[in-house]
Amino acid sequence: MSNIYIGYHFTIEPRELGSEILIAELGEKAFESFTETETGISAFVQKDLWDEKILEDIYILQSDEFKIDYTFEEIAQVNWNEEWEKNFDPIDVDGNCHVRAPFHPKTNAEFDIVIEPKMSFGTGHHETTHMMIQHLLEIDVTGMKTLDMGCGTAILAILAEMKGAKPIDAIDIDNWCYLNSIENAERNNCNHISVYEGDAALLKDKKYDLIIANINRNILLNDMQSYVACLNPNGTLLLSGFYEEDIPFIDASCTEKGLTYVKKFQRNNWVSLKYVN
Repeated sequence: MSNIYIGYHFTIEPRELGSEILIAELGEKAFESFTETETGISAFVQKDLWDEKILEDIYILQSDEFKIDYTFEEIAQVNWNEEWEKNFDPIDVDGNCHVRAPFHPKTNAEFDIVIEPKMSFGTGHHETTHMMIQHLLEIDVTGMKTLDMGCGTAILAILAEMKGAKPIDAIDIDNWCYLNSIENAERNNCNHISVYEGDAALLKDKKYDLIIANINRNILLNDMQSYVACLNPNGTLLLSGFYEEDIPFIDASCTEKGLTYVKKFQRNNWVSLKYVN
C-alpha cells in the first residue's frame, strides 16, 4: 500500500449537514479517511487510487444549497493515529453508551466502547451510527444470533455483544474495515464476534435473529432480498445509511418482502428504520 496520499481540504457552508453529505458521497469513492475541521472536513485518498477527475460526479459540489471550496495537496507518510487524536472526541449516546478512543479516560456509562478508528468508518460520530446505537439500546438482544453488515469499525457488533447477543457475524467488503473490526473486537474483550471480509454473497444459508445494516441506499436495495432470506421468523432488521427522501424506496422494498415497519429515528436529514419479520 502506498504511503503517499492526496489530501483534500474542504470549506463547507452550512458546515454540519454539508460535511455529512460530502463524507457519504466521498465514501463511495476511494477516499479512506476523513477528519472534521473548524470550517469543514479533510479527506484522504491513496495517490495510487487518485485521478484528477475523482470529484467529477460528486453531486453536492454542484448543489446550489451549499457553498463548498477546496484545496488539495500531496501528503507523504500520513500519521493516522495523530490525525484521529486531533479530531476524535468521545461520543455520548443518550447517556447509556459512550464511544471513545484508547487515549480517552473511561466513563461510567453502562456500555463503554473503545474504538481505534484508523481509516475505517463508524466511529459513532456519524448520524447513522448514532441512530443504530439508539435502536440497539432499546432492544433486548440477549441470545440473538446477530449480523452486523457493513460493520466498519464493528462498533455495532461490539455493542450487541455487550448487551448479550451471540453469536455475531460482522462483515465488511473493505479490507481496512475487516482488519480494524478484528482489532476492535479484541480490544473490547468480545468473544462471540466473527469478522469476515466480503459482501452479501457470504449470507447464503445463514440465519439471524437480528440484522444490522448501516451502508447506503443502493447497496441496501440491491441486497435486501439476501437480508430478508436469512432473517428468522420474528427477527428484527435495522437499517440506516440513507436520507429521509430515500424512505419510500427502502420501505417499498421491505414491505413487499413481508417485513413490517416499526420505528424511525432521524438526525438532520439522515434516518434509521426498524422492521420486523
